Amino acid sequence: MRASRTIAIIGTFDTKGEELGFLRDAIVARGHRALLVDVAVRGDHGGADFDRHAVAARAGGGVDALVAAGDRGAALERMAAGASALVGELHAAGRIDGAIGIGGGSGSAVTSAPLRTLPFGFPKVLVSTKGAGDVSAFVGTRDIAVMFSVTDVMGLNPILRRVLRNAANAVCGMAEAAAEEGAPAAAGKVVAVTAFGVTTPAAERCRRRLLEAGFQVMVFHASGTGGRAMEELIAAGEIDAVLDLTTTELADELCGGALTAGPHRLEAAGRRGIPQVAVPGALDMVNFGPPETVPPALRDRRLHRHNAGTTLMRTTAAENAELGRIVAAKLAAATGPTELLLPLGGISDYGRPGAPFHDPAADAAFVTSVTAAYGGTIVTSPCHINDPPFADLAVDRLRRLIDAASGTP
Repeated sequence: MRASRTIAIIGTFDTKGEELGFLRDAIVARGHRALLVDVAVRGDHGGADFDRHAVAARAGGGVDALVAAGDRGAALERMAAGASALVGELHAAGRIDGAIGIGGGSGSAVTSAPLRTLPFGFPKVLVSTKGAGDVSAFVGTRDIAVMFSVTDVMGLNPILRRVLRNAANAVCGMAEAAAEEGAPAAAGKVVAVTAFGVTTPAAERCRRRLLEAGFQVMVFHASGTGGRAMEELIAAGEIDAVLDLTTTELADELCGGALTAGPHRLEAAGRRGIPQVAVPGALDMVNFGPPETVPPALRDRRLHRHNAGTTLMRTTAAENAELGRIVAAKLAAATGPTELLLPLGGISDYGRPGAPFHDPAADAAFVTSVTAAYGGTIVTSPCHINDPPFADLAVDRLRRLIDAASGTP
């Protein structure tokens, strides 16, 4: 017989009390316990294990005053912060084994906030009226399972009952499986590798070589969210070394592209002092959506339609020179073993001779700039980034740093 688990249920009792009660009953019917967290900004309602006052208190209280002042947005932010703190407390104390939130637009924003504070692998589900659209604001970089409510979460109906029951079964099943799996078996060091479509051959070969050498490998798609997730995992101590093969997100940050990972990309490994090898993979491009999403001021630039939803813009020599200074500054601040590898034959599939972004002068501007600004170890190769010998070189250099850091001769 499965051990009973405890699931946190997060929602607004002023508008979703009936639905939250249904979720509680579905969880209890599976033999588990439920802890209900009320994140409503107004009205006192029975039935919650942590009422809105207890939640608000974790963020300094004062929600009633905010509501009275007509600042609903600030009140919602206060409840989101309080719920995040409360759920964090419950997790740290070992009092919950899973969490589920429900809501409409504003409700999903509030209930997803505490879900994003929970660690990777911890069971977390969000039922949302926005679940069939762009849920990036709710999910962030976390592994939240999102279910579309189909109907509005405004009174139970035959469809919503099925959705909520499935959601309850999902989070309970995750919690049950986590308990049965126990602690993961020890394995090799974890190496992060960054990849993009135009650097995939290199990433695939690096991954194979690292696996053959006994490492665990996490590949992150350099799509903005992927880079942020990797940086967070590095900061959390989940990654032991980094082969940052594809730093293209830095170009999006500099040029206003759609796939920026924020201003702190390429910094976490340096702060933690873990071995890292950095490569200017795909810094020859900036990402936008369909052609109409390219800012008017940039439409006379060299553009390439990668697919129906992605338009790429070639970086200029001036932009590459600035990227060289940015990369140099970030790597110079690293506290651990760090190397920069430069594939002089091209940094993406689109940078090969005859390809749409082939521009040796623009590439050379990065090399000149970063070489002048960075005083650490720089290794150059005549290869293109996707040539097998370059991937082998990248893996060999990283393994050398790892061995040196661990004292292996």
